[in-house]
Amino acid sequence: MSGWYERSCEKIEAMRGRDDLLILAIESSCDETACAITRGREILSDVIASQIDIHKRYGGVVPEIASRNHVMAISGVVSKALADAGVRADELDCVAVTYGSGLLGALLVGVSFAKAFAYALDKPLIAVNHIKGHIAANYLAFPDLKPPYICLIASGGHTAVAKVTGLDEIELLGSTQDDAAGEAFDKVARVLGLEYPGGPKIQKLAEEGKDSVRLPMPLKDEKGYDFSYSGLKTAVINYVHTAEQKGEKVVRADVAKSFQNRAVDMMTDAALRAAIDTGTKKIVIAGGVAANSYLRESMTQKAKARGIEVFYPPLKLCTDNAAMIASQAYNMIASGRGCAREDLDAVASIPIQS
Repeated sequence: MSGWYERSCEKIEAMRGRDDLLILAIESSCDETACAITRGREILSDVIASQIDIHKRYGGVVPEIASRNHVMAISGVVSKALADAGVRADELDCVAVTYGSGLLGALLVGVSFAKAFAYALDKPLIAVNHIKGHIAANYLAFPDLKPPYICLIASGGHTAVAKVTGLDEIELLGSTQDDAAGEAFDKVARVLGLEYPGGPKIQKLAEEGKDSVRLPMPLKDEKGYDFSYSGLKTAVINYVHTAEQKGEKVVRADVAKSFQNRAVDMMTDAALRAAIDTGTKKIVIAGGVAANSYLRESMTQKAKARGIEVFYPPLKLCTDNAAMIASQAYNMIASGRGCAREDLDAVASIPIQS
């Protein structure tokens, strides 16, 4: 008699080619406890329990507190997702879960729940890469989108330029050599006295400012597509501290505007060069920083001038959510891979391509 894993693999193989797969997905990589149910590329429910208000008082996510709140929230979030979708658990085709990258304790909550849930239902479990999930969010917004295309990945933990050659195939072309974009936004926001999360606060403040603060042009890899945020972040910190020590007024809106423009231009220039160099006519933006309005406007304008089309998901699908995890699980099933074993474990850091 075959075991759960062997039965799961057989079921996954039988699912290939179907466009009506009913998938329940769980995402808990940071401070959002999320569960979604999709049928094919259609979102039936998308439930998110946010911890932003909890972590605001600390100026950032506290891993232990995030994990504890995931434990308290996950069962209710999954039950609500099923109820909102009008779906019974036994009707599901499979269960998907983010297993990396992210906060290890937070990931463990989602992985442990998903393993038990799938095993109890005798359903296959799909282990999903968080960053590939962000990319796959675009397929929910644009069902006709097909590779190849250049993807600009911009999130709190990752910032990279990649060429997507298949639904589950990605070639990393370049990345930040130090801080991720979202991390840099949060650190600069803290220096400017803005609340967590910093990205939306920087954007809002920048709308009132002028690009008038002299900041160094960050590292630009003329022969490749790597970039760096450490120097830019440090320059902002030094500018603010020096002005305060001299008793000079710091126009926070101008600092925010100047920083945002440099940070975004670095990403869009790399993505655009990658598209031109590879002869690709589509650029896709993915990740939490994809919600930044200047990033969207700048990328669209630069690409349009060169006959390149730009795609980015709606704001709700930019930040961490479970619908994007379900979308990537759909891609993996179509590619005949992703069936997880009983010993699936959470992994704090995994390659974008995995």
